[in-house]
Formats: sequence, C-alpha cells, structure tokens
Amino acid sequence: MPDIRRFRFGLTFVFMLGVSGHVPVAKAAPTLMPQPRTYHVQPGALPLTGGAVVDWQGTRSELLDHAVARFTQNLAALSGRDAMPGGRSGLVVHIHCMGPDADMLSIHMREHYRLHTDAQGAVLEADGPVGVLRGLATLLQLVERRDDGPVLDAADIDDAPRFAWRGLLVDVSRHFMSIAALKRQLDMMELTKLNVLHLHLSDGQGFRVESRLYPRLQQVASHGEYYTQQQVRELVAYAAQRGIRIVPEFDTPGHSYALLLAYPQYAAQPVTTPMDPKRVVRAAIDPTSPQARDFIAGLYHEMAGLFPDVYFHVGGDEVRPDEWTANPRINTYMQQHNLTTATLQAMYTQRVHDMLARDGKIMMGWDELLDAPIPASIVIESWRGSRYTAAATQAGHPVVVSSGYYLDLLLPAVMHYRVDPLDPQGNGLPPDQVVQAHAPALAPLALDPAARMTPVQDDRVMGAEAALWTEIVTEEMLDNRLWPRAAALAERFWSPATVRDESSLAARLPVVQAELELLGNRATADRARMMARLAPDDVVPLATLLSVSSPVRNYAHNHVFGPSRAAATSDPRPLDRAADIVATDNTEAALFNHDVQVYLAGRTELAASLRTRLENWRGNDARLRLLAQRDPSIREVLPASALLAQLAQAGLDAMDRPATAWREHAATTLAMAQGQFAASMSLLAVRASPQPAGDILPDITPAIAVLVQAARSPEAVSRQDVAGHPLP
Repeated sequence: MPDIRRFRFGLTFVFMLGVSGHVPVAKAAPTLMPQPRTYHVQPGALPLTGGAVVDWQGTRSELLDHAVARFTQNLAALSGRDAMPGGRSGLVVHIHCMGPDADMLSIHMREHYRLHTDAQGAVLEADGPVGVLRGLATLLQLVERRDDGPVLDAADIDDAPRFAWRGLLVDVSRHFMSIAALKRQLDMMELTKLNVLHLHLSDGQGFRVESRLYPRLQQVASHGEYYTQQQVRELVAYAAQRGIRIVPEFDTPGHSYALLLAYPQYAAQPVTTPMDPKRVVRAAIDPTSPQARDFIAGLYHEMAGLFPDVYFHVGGDEVRPDEWTANPRINTYMQQHNLTTATLQAMYTQRVHDMLARDGKIMMGWDELLDAPIPASIVIESWRGSRYTAAATQAGHPVVVSSGYYLDLLLPAVMHYRVDPLDPQGNGLPPDQVVQAHAPALAPLALDPAARMTPVQDDRVMGAEAALWTEIVTEEMLDNRLWPRAAALAERFWSPATVRDESSLAARLPVVQAELELLGNRATADRARMMARLAPDDVVPLATLLSVSSPVRNYAHNHVFGPSRAAATSDPRPLDRAADIVATDNTEAALFNHDVQVYLAGRTELAASLRTRLENWRGNDARLRLLAQRDPSIREVLPASALLAQLAQAGLDAMDRPATAWREHAATTLAMAQGQFAASMSLLAVRASPQPAGDILPDITPAIAVLVQAARSPEAVSRQDVAGHPLP
C-alpha cells in the first residue's frame, strides 16, 4: 500500500461549478485505484514528451494490439502529449506476455502482472493477455502532472486480484441504456479492473433483447427499446477486447410482467394492458404449465446462444406467493403434489437448471432460490445480507455478493467501501442497510448473528458486484450514478482485504474520477447539462448549492414508501429534479470537510479560504431566491438553500468565536441538518420519517458541527468527527 503521506488531498484547487461543470484536479503523486497487491515507490520519474512505443516479447495477439492502441490514446489524453513527429517516442514499454491463456474470459483467467517503471521506461510482465490489460491500466495511473510537465512515476508493482468475479450490474429494463452508454461503462470498467458486466435484461418494465423465436418480445414487451442480436454480439466482442465478460440475466418466474404482456397465455394471473403499475412488480409465470415450460426452454436456449459466457442468470427473486396460490389450477396442482410455493419454485428452478446445463451453461440466481433445496452447482447471488452468503456457501453453492453494494441506495462511496464481501454482518452497518432491496416495499430481514463463515465457505465466494437498479436512473444519469463509487468498489473487490483506509479513499477518489472524465466518463458533463435545463437563466447559484449537497438515501428519493410515498402511475415520473442531478460524492464538500480538519489541527493559514467559501454559501441563498422568481422549477430546493446559508453562518460565527449569542442558533441549525440525514439513514428511518424539501442533504454538516464544537471546547474536537461520513 502506498504511503498516504505522499498524497495531498487530491486537489490543489477547486472553483465553483459553472455551465461547463469542470472541476480542475491536480495530482501530487500516483493515485492508484484499485491499490495493487504490492507497490513500492521508486526514486525518479520519466518525463513524458509524447507518444509510446512497445517492445514485444512472448505472446502477441490482435487483442493486445488493440489494447496498446487504447493505451496510447489514453496516455495522450492524460499527459496532454501527442505522438512525436517521425515516430519517435518519449516512453518505451517492454511488454512480455508469458503465453496465451486457455482460460481467457472465464472465472479462471490469468490477471496477474508485474510492472516496473523508471527513467528508462516501463517493463510489464503478465501471465496472460488479460494481465497485460490490467498492467496497462495501472501504467496510466502512474502518469503525474507536474508544474514542469507530465511524468511517469517510478514504481515496482506486483499485482493480482483478490476476487476472480468483480462485477457491475446495470439494469436496462427499468430504463433502457443505449449500446453507446454501455460501451462507455465497459471502458471505465477496463480502467478500474472490473471484469464482469451483469446486464439485467428483462423485468416488469421491459424485455430488451431481440428474439427471433418469439418476436412479440421486441414488438410488445420492449416498448420499442431493445438490442438487436447483432448489437448484442457487438457488445460482447467489445467487452471481450477489454477482458470483460458479459453475463445476461433474464428474470423468471417472477418479475415477468413485460414478458407476459407479450405472451399472456403463460401467466399465472391475467396480464392486462396498458401497463398496470400495481401488477408490474408482481406478475409471474405459471410454473405448472407445460406450454410455459417449453416457452422458457426455447427462450433461454436462444439467449444462451447469444451470450457466450458460461454463466447465465435467471433471477428467481421476489415471487409473490399469491400469484400462484390465487390461481385455482396452480393451487390444485400444489395440493396434488404436496408442494409449497417454495418447493414449487424449486421444481421450476430444477427444470431451468437442466435446460441450461444442456446448453453448457452454469445457472445463477438470487438468494431466494435457497428457500428450498436446489442443485449445489447453482451460483447464488447474495443481495439480502451476509446471512444468505453464509447459508449459500454452507450448502456448497458458489456465491457472488451484491449485498452492501447497491448503488441505487444513493449512499456515499465510503459506506459501500466499508463492506467487505467476506465480512460477517456487513462490517457493522445497521442491518437494514446491509439488507438491500430493489423492491423496497419488502420488510428488511434481521441478520443472523451466526453468519460468520469458515475458510472453506470463504473460498466459495467467487467475488462481488456493484448493482445499479434504474427505477430512477435514466441514461443521462448513468455515469453520475455509477462513478466514482464503482471505482471504490473495484478496489474493494481487487485489492487485499487490508486496504481499508477511508482517508486514503477520500484523497484518491476525486483524482480518479477526474482521470476517468478525461478518458470518456460523462458524469460532470451530464450533470452540467441537466442543471442548465433546470436553471437556464443562470446555472451558477444552483450549481453552488448542489456542489455541497447529496441526495437523500436508502430509497427515500424513490418515494415508494413512508410519509413521502407517491401513488404509482402507469407513466414514469420525469427525472429532472435537483435530487436527480446531485452527486452522492461531491469534491467541493469533501475538500471543505478535509480543510476544516487540518485547520483545527493547527493549519491556521486555511482560515481565510474557509471563510471565503462559507461567505459564498451564505450569500448564495439570496442569489438562488432571485433566480427562483424566474425559474420556478428550482423553488423546491429553496429550503435546502436556506439551510446551507444558516450552516455557513454558524461556521463563520464559530470561527470568530464570539461570546454566546450565536450558539443557540447554531445548535438549532445543526439539529435540523442532522435530523435530515437521520431521516434517510436507514430503510426503517425512511419508512417512518418525512424527507427534506427537494430530497437533498447539506454535506458540509459534519465540518460545521466540528467548528461549532471547537469554539465551545477546542480540546474535545476529534479529527475523526469531520473526516468520517457526514452523519450525526
């Protein structure tokens, strides 16, 4: 692990987001994410004068040539130096690929590499082709911008992943994502060493792949948005070039409303048109119907031929028992065969398992499949907590963990980063935060205190994946909702378990995000465009507010339960509010919280900068109120703006430390801000608590709390109070 003292906070300066939405970031030292298994900084650096040339040894292939071409293009983008005239190069990279990999693009593919850089260039040795790709991704992160120009830092690295399965789930059923958007995510995944794209391709809202056997799936169930079979092959090939596997998910027997809209004869209960918002999450296939069985067999066989990966995800989650028991014929069948709904689903699961096995596929499903005995070869994806990881591994199942990694909960990166795939009980998060729910109407499950696993069980955990369910995520929001949090989880899945320093993560995260944006990520650009639409007359006051705010958490913004529950409608709600734009991890708020910490530790020269920022936030409220007179769409954030101004005033008062007059008002302001965080601290809190106006939270709250505490009792201030997550 690199010495964190070599990092500055990651930013040398930040200016207010304007229409361009650009935040300049300057690096002071290599910022690697994921952190390598071993990493030793060496003296010296190589000036980057333009371009790179590769000296090949060992295996060379078309895949590796394409990888080098991408590396060269990305190197130019990061260094600002194009290829030199006459083919000369400032960087020589010696690549030695030990040999081809018979397990390429499988769970066993070889990703180990060794990298040495110095003033003469770089030497990259890899066990197989994908190891070369992983080493080139690290090589890009060794590029450092200095005052006298870009350099390649010197280092010795020996690196390999902790987990073989490092995935990213993108739900393209609730909101369709274009091939271009998915390719952009694959580019980011390659740069951060994620290696599985799990596509959730069917659900109640849409079936997203062309079927030639069952054309009504694209004619009816896709609502006009689907991938042709040629596009699927193109995407699979694009991912393979980057050492990434694509695992499809076609969810049955539940979550099948769209599929049954096209073929209603296979439904357990009648399916009506147009889309019924109350039925969209409930409709299930009739598992007792021979015709439905043949339909699923044909569909899965066709889809298995499109996706070459050996793993095939069939969902299997959240089947509502009354979908079956309320059908007299199904109910009679269950009685005749002495079946419960759990064992009826196990029967269906066994049949699907056998279908896929004939196609050479390994079946995957969500952890509800554990409710009845099923073949141990089925891979279980654990999403409801560590007790299910423990139960699945104890029963002999391979496991992929997504519990703790649901990005649609809108938690900051650090809260996901704290959860390790092998941690019992989710590393101490409250139970109803560990038990994620993409159907949040379900009650959270209590965790089993005996969920701790044995080493044999640990070995059955193949890895983990971050998941983004898209009920309230459009394509325009995709990059913002995935990154940089997916990069933090890429480190959790790749790096040694001992890599857990949250201050290091905070230092590196904005730098890595800035690099990703230079290389094609659109998070900041898309936020800026959405803000410009929301506040066309003057985006700056809104941008100022959102630069130090974050959205409410734990499905509070979905408004599906609790005091803020909104009635379900057949038309999806527009996703163009401030809370749809704001990021979960804001550089400006993080920098302010960091600067308060070091100011209170003795860096008094930061006082002027802190006051300038506080005065700007205090004055921004008046500017935003004037803007709201012309742009009514932003009026809902005015209470949040007023609270930010009050927090800023409390901070200024605390820095000036007058006698007593300000303290009562500061305490009231902080109680209000902390109460807003508490209202969405957990799923249980969201069910019981009203949420703040505009669904946004003031991220400078922890820093203001510590400034106020320091003014009262300087010796009682803990640096960790402001360094940690901004909750009371």
